[in-house]
Amino acid sequence: MDFSGKVALVTGAANGIGAGLARRLAAAGASVVVADVDDAGGEAVADEVGGVFVHCDVRDPRDSEAAVALAVERFGGLDVAVLNAGIATGFTFDDFDVERYRTVMGINLDGVVYGVHAALPALRARGGGRIVATASMAGLMAMPMDPLYGANKAAVVGLVRGLGPVLAADGITVNAVCPSFADTNIVTGVKDALEAAGMPIMGVDDVVDAFVSVLRSGQPGECWFVQAGRPSAPFTFPNPPGPRTATGERVRFTRDPLTTSDVPEES
Repeated sequence: MDFSGKVALVTGAANGIGAGLARRLAAAGASVVVADVDDAGGEAVADEVGGVFVHCDVRDPRDSEAAVALAVERFGGLDVAVLNAGIATGFTFDDFDVERYRTVMGINLDGVVYGVHAALPALRARGGGRIVATASMAGLMAMPMDPLYGANKAAVVGLVRGLGPVLAADGITVNAVCPSFADTNIVTGVKDALEAAGMPIMGVDDVVDAFVSVLRSGQPGECWFVQAGRPSAPFTFPNPPGPRTATGERVRFTRDPLTTSDVPEES
């Protein structure tokens, strides 16, 4: 993907990975809509990259719709939606609080769902585009230290994998980026403990590099891992058992039930 002349929306773009990606996309020639609840930080990033800021609480679908509408109004359309807004859990089942739980799930999961829903009409109007959601390594593996965070990030991974073949028919590529611990606000409270345990904390630029790679070459439904010391790449999910008949034989479709495309014969 050539970013020159493209229009990108980045949520959670007032700091961290979102801000880094907004800068990188703008430097590559894209017009950027910076979306965040941090008005001062978001406006500063928007001014820096020559873009436009919009207040966006991703828990409210109307805010995501307004952010997309601003992209269309100000820049003529939308080509890239990076659904990056996210927060740490900050509690466990021992000090469980329903209101805080709904806040975390609302931002980390609902915000992606609402963002996809809001972006689709504008992307289809352009004949296709890219959607990238920020997931986590916690969505690819067990996360005993924070199972609730793992749950919402695993849900994002499942959403992306399911949407991939469906939206590819519209020329829209959907991916997830799954970073390990990066130097953002999410690790502020645990950074010292992680480093003491020998866990490397990646720089924001390293994660932004992975986002750019995914935007340029990601294939539908891929979820790319990002870890220190190894190149980022799509995670290869083990094959599940799959549907079986009552006698244990694998069910085979002549057409893909999701895309209605012909299923190729196995060699």
